[in-house]
Amino acid sequence: MPRRAAGPSTLAIHGDAAARAVHDPVAPPIVQSSTFISAPGSADEVLYTRYGNNPNQQRVAERLARLEGAEAAIFVASGMGATALAHLAVLNPGDHLLSSEWIYGGTRRLFTEEFRRFGIEVSFADPDRRREWRSKLRKTTRAIFVETPTNPLMRVLDLDWLGVLAEGEGIALLVDSTFATPINFRPLAHGADIVIHSATKYLNGHSDVIAGAVAGAATVVEEVRERMKLWGQALDPHAAWLIERGLKTLAVRMERHNRTGLAVATWLEAQPKVRRVHYPGLPSHPDHALAARLLDGGGGMVGLELAGGARAAERCLRALRLVAHAPSLGGVESLVSEPRFTSHAALSPEERAAAGIPDGFLRLSLGLEDADDLMDDLARGLAAA
Repeated sequence: MPRRAAGPSTLAIHGDAAARAVHDPVAPPIVQSSTFISAPGSADEVLYTRYGNNPNQQRVAERLARLEGAEAAIFVASGMGATALAHLAVLNPGDHLLSSEWIYGGTRRLFTEEFRRFGIEVSFADPDRRREWRSKLRKTTRAIFVETPTNPLMRVLDLDWLGVLAEGEGIALLVDSTFATPINFRPLAHGADIVIHSATKYLNGHSDVIAGAVAGAATVVEEVRERMKLWGQALDPHAAWLIERGLKTLAVRMERHNRTGLAVATWLEAQPKVRRVHYPGLPSHPDHALAARLLDGGGGMVGLELAGGARAAERCLRALRLVAHAPSLGGVESLVSEPRFTSHAALSPEERAAAGIPDGFLRLSLGLEDADDLMDDLARGLAAA
C-alpha cells in the first residue's frame, strides 16, 4: 500500500520524521555555536554558522522546503535579505528584471536604487494588464517578480498565467508569498521557480524574530547560500530555533487567521464610517473568484479605508486598546499600521492615492484573539473616528 503524503501540520512538526533514539530530546536543543570540530585532513563540509549549516539552520530549512514542496530552502537574516539574495542568485549585470507594480515599498527601493547600481535594469508592469507584461519583456529579461497577495490591497495575482508566461520565455518566476504562507498557497505548484518569505511574519508568528527565507530548486538555493556567506546574511541559531517552534503551529494559526479575517472583514464592510474593505475572501474584492480558485484561505490581513481620511484614522488609532498600532504583521497579536507612514512612505499622497492607498487607509494584521473582542475594539476606534 503506497504511503500517504503527510499533511502540512505533520510536516511542520516532524519534518522528515527520522527515527528517534531513546533519550533523544523531544524539543530540539539550540546549538548556539559559531563553529564545529573538523576532522584533520578531511575534505568534508566545514560546519560554520555563517555558512548556514548549523543544525538549527538546517532543521528549519528542511521544514520549509517540505511545506513548500521545494527541493531545498534556506533562511537568512531578514525578509529584505531573502528578496535581495534570491534575485542576485538568478540575475547578473546587464540582465533585466520585470516586476509587478504592486510590491512592498522596500522591495521597490531595492530594485530601483540598488539593483540599478549593479547594472541590473528593472521595469514594472501592471498585473491587471496582461499585454503589458508581454510588451515589457526584453531579450535580456531573466526573471519576473511578483507578490501575492499584495501589500496592502490584498490583490491576488493569476500565478498560473504568469507561470506559463515565464516558462515559455525561459525565465525565472520569483514570488513573495509572505501573506499567504505555504498553508494558504504554494507558488511552486503554480509555475513559480523561487518562493520568498519574510519569516519575521507568519512563519515565526510571534513578533520576536527578524528573518527571511528562500525555497526552490536545490541549485538556486545553493546560489543563495553562496551569496549569503559572502554578504553576511546568516540567521542566528536561536532565531532559527524560534522559527522552527513557530512553524509547528503554523497550520492551526493560519486556520484561525483565515476564520477571523473573514469575520472581521465582513463586519467592517457593514460599518458606515468605512468607505471600503480590501479582503480577498469578500465577494466585493476584485480578485475574489481568483482567490477562491488559488488560495486555501483569505488570511488575516485586511485593508480598510476610513471615510474621514487621515484625521479619522488618527482618531481611530488613538481609541484602540486591544489592536496595537505598530508596523509588521503575522503575529499572534493584532496590529494596525498606516501605509502612508510605513510600507509606502516614500510615495507622495497623490502617488499613494493613484495606487489605491489614500490617506485614511489602515492595514490590519488580525491575530489570534477572539474575533468578537477584536470587533469590539475596532468599534471603539470607529466611534472615535
